[in-house]
Amino acid sequence: MARTALWKTIADTLTTEIGADHYAPGDKLPTEAELSQRFGVNRHTVRRALSEMSDRGLIRARRGAGVFVASKPTDYPIGKRVRFHQNLEAAGRVPGRKILMSETRHASAKEAELLQIDSGEQVHAFETLAFADGQPIMLGRSIFPASRVPGLLEALRLNLSITKALKECGVADYTRSSTRINAMLATATQASHLRIAENASILRTTSVSVDPNGHPIEFGTTWMAGDRVTLTFSPSTTEI
Repeated sequence: MARTALWKTIADTLTTEIGADHYAPGDKLPTEAELSQRFGVNRHTVRRALSEMSDRGLIRARRGAGVFVASKPTDYPIGKRVRFHQNLEAAGRVPGRKILMSETRHASAKEAELLQIDSGEQVHAFETLAFADGQPIMLGRSIFPASRVPGLLEALRLNLSITKALKECGVADYTRSSTRINAMLATATQASHLRIAENASILRTTSVSVDPNGHPIEFGTTWMAGDRVTLTFSPSTTEI
């Protein structure tokens, strides 16, 4: 069995400690010499671990000052109600969103099946890049049945909030009926948006949300930077 590279073990250990609040954002990490002594390796190995963490946006080096924690993983609850802005604000982070694409087009076979519409019917497609404290953490794609919410895209462009936009279109509430999660490797485009290395580990969630009558209203897919988001599970989350 192949052994885990020492530099990766160091990076994983420090990442875990940042996530556990051993080091808070803005804290200075131990020096290369101190880390070399702690892990029993040479400085080159420590330097590679720190470089990998820097590529993932976890730490920042300041010339002549040292290496500092840039961020820690954000808790992101997955439950009956998942609301982006509320989730980040509850974690003490400042949420942000940038629209990457919005269009009305024909549904794919999979989209039609999950949204329970006829094949080829029109859907609204909405893609965004989400931020926490200015750092990209998540790519999102939401597909909505156009016939049920005809004015949704304009509402989304104005609000950048799915919950508010759906309410404007007459959908007072929506809940998740299913969520699937799997790990994958980032493509070049995903890596560029999330500012991570190509082939870095990311988490993908796919979900279907329904309106109060049980009709599918959204087929959603998210791709999350694996080291910036910690998924947590609960029976429900409070609606905004």
